Amino acid sequence: MRIFGKVRHRPSASWRQATDRAFTLIGDGRYEDAGALLTRAADMEPWLSESWFNLALLHKFRHDWEQARAAGLRAVALLDREAGAPDWWNVGIAATALQDWPLARRAWQAYGLRVPGEGTPAGEPVGMELGSAAVRLSPEGEAEVVWGRRLDPARMEVLSIPLPSSGRRWGEVVLHDGVPHGERVTAAGPSYPVFDEIELWAPSPVPTWVVLLEAATEADRDALERLAADAGFAAEDWSSSVRLLCRTCSESRMPSDEGNGEHLDPHDHSEPGHPGPLGHRTAGSGSLWVPERECGIAAPAGLVRGLLDGWVADSPDTREWRDLEEVC
Repeated sequence: MRIFGKVRHRPSASWRQATDRAFTLIGDGRYEDAGALLTRAADMEPWLSESWFNLALLHKFRHDWEQARAAGLRAVALLDREAGAPDWWNVGIAATALQDWPLARRAWQAYGLRVPGEGTPAGEPVGMELGSAAVRLSPEGEAEVVWGRRLDPARMEVLSIPLPSSGRRWGEVVLHDGVPHGERVTAAGPSYPVFDEIELWAPSPVPTWVVLLEAATEADRDALERLAADAGFAAEDWSSSVRLLCRTCSESRMPSDEGNGEHLDPHDHSEPGHPGPLGHRTAGSGSLWVPERECGIAAPAGLVRGLLDGWVADSPDTREWRDLEEVC
């Protein structure tokens, strides 16, 4: 095959050695040293799309989006297939990070995805209807998997209330990678991919609060979550929604904890019987219900106390709250 007048050939042994060594260094977090090797590899074999794909990948790891876009465009210019190449996906991520919407649209379409609204190519992709998924926040640190709504192939709006250790808030939009690491399976049957966060794309002005509730029944707890949702914000019972998982379990095909079982989750590496974000028992209704709940609330400071007081006022004999604290 000829590309720009050159005959495509297999990479040299020197190219392979430099590339293999570079990816070993990337695995060790030595991005500068890896960059020098990948640049040398690209100098050796500039007609290989893989040379530029690897550089684009490195720049993505470094969050150097201008360089990732430039290398990605060189990679796709050398492709020998029309659609579906991962090179285009990396270009789409870089373009989304830079809000280069014409290029992002072009990348997703070249990958083989339908992007609505072709009449306004300058605007960001909307209405792609990619559905729900999960995202692993801070994947290299104290990782946390939360639920979200995919806005396009590289962005997700966080719909769970993350724990404060993640540094993320409800309603934020995060840039995420294209290859899922794990799945979450619901009781109804559908499975949802778990993507790794790359970086925060759009912050949320809504703070996160933690509060201790006394909720006599699950219905009392559910009433607070509905009340917050009706106000346009969110409440989440962390005592029943949070599990501690090892990395292997987290990145595997996992059942989603929907609070419907009366069993210990074999994948839960926390301490059973202790409600709260450091461990809990996956419990349903009946005798296993613990009235004291640790709850996360995403709401403005001027609303959160009124929300809780209104919740108690609807059933004062079965509901109380205390120890409200802003945590993120």
